[in-house]
Amino acid sequence: MAIVIEENKELQSFNTFKIKAKARYWAQVQSLDDIHWLIQQPVFLQNKHFILGGGSNCVFMHDFDGIVIKVAMRGIEIINETSDTIKVKVASGEGWHDFVLYCLDKNWGGVENLALIPGTVGAAPIQNIGAYGVEVKECIESVHGIDLTTGIEHSYKADDCQFSYRDSIFKHDSHKNFFISSVTLRLNTNNHIVNTSYSVLRDYLSKENNHTPTIQNVARVVMAIRRSKLPDPSVLGNAGSFFKNPVVTVSHLHTLQKSHPAIPFYTIDNQYVKIPAGWLIETAGWKGKQREHVGVHDQQALVIVNLNHATGKEVFTLSEQIMNDVQLKFGIQLTREVNMIA
Repeated sequence: MAIVIEENKELQSFNTFKIKAKARYWAQVQSLDDIHWLIQQPVFLQNKHFILGGGSNCVFMHDFDGIVIKVAMRGIEIINETSDTIKVKVASGEGWHDFVLYCLDKNWGGVENLALIPGTVGAAPIQNIGAYGVEVKECIESVHGIDLTTGIEHSYKADDCQFSYRDSIFKHDSHKNFFISSVTLRLNTNNHIVNTSYSVLRDYLSKENNHTPTIQNVARVVMAIRRSKLPDPSVLGNAGSFFKNPVVTVSHLHTLQKSHPAIPFYTIDNQYVKIPAGWLIETAGWKGKQREHVGVHDQQALVIVNLNHATGKEVFTLSEQIMNDVQLKFGIQLTREVNMIA
């Protein structure tokens, strides 16, 4: 059955930044059959396209003169189960946090540190989402989808996805036309390995005198910390962390420590460290600053917020100013985590 193609679709309610923009064409897909049908239609063949999940990692610079494909696939299917592990195939349109809650209810471990991350399951491998010492790549078995240019379906095993910090093969030009329809994850059902490697988690649990936390305990603490640090998009439009934490050489760190001895960092290996982008932005003086209708959040410098009817161009301009200033003051080039849609 053919899906409905809408015209001049308002996008403000479909992006967490609450940027007002319209899509010239709009199609909501609920199955691979929908995709196979859509990519044969003139409206797809004659226009550029953008795949929209939860809208939590994108900013529309202006009206989108093409077709926006809204991912609406649903379903969670058990593929295989042993005494200690379970493999589940999750449709790409499922909400990520909803899936985490589902796992916690089933006592499936592995994704509890990733609680309250916005977006869809299909977007998780693209960004290789991570938080509090865990990245989603650690649980992914495979990613299934379809090449929109050829109509050929393909499954990528985890090793083929080229996962790295906030990156994967799906973010690069060679796979920009790959539509993810489902993700298969491997989770623990027994003998959970609880990750409290981040000091903020250990400190929180220690204050509760909880020295043997369950996966449910960890998820609850993660959610409490995230809610205390990050603004609610339903109240103040934003896309969460706007910039990646930059990776620099140890020698660069040593240079910075001469003028900033308290600079925080996380060791990657003998050659590289990761520096919190929020610290760089705050130290550069941007925390709480406003420009036109956008600003840097006054509680978390890593977050840019929509103060009042901001445009995508205003968001882009502010992010450019921040990036240029951090480069000037620290010699570090920040990279946007948020996708700017032209």
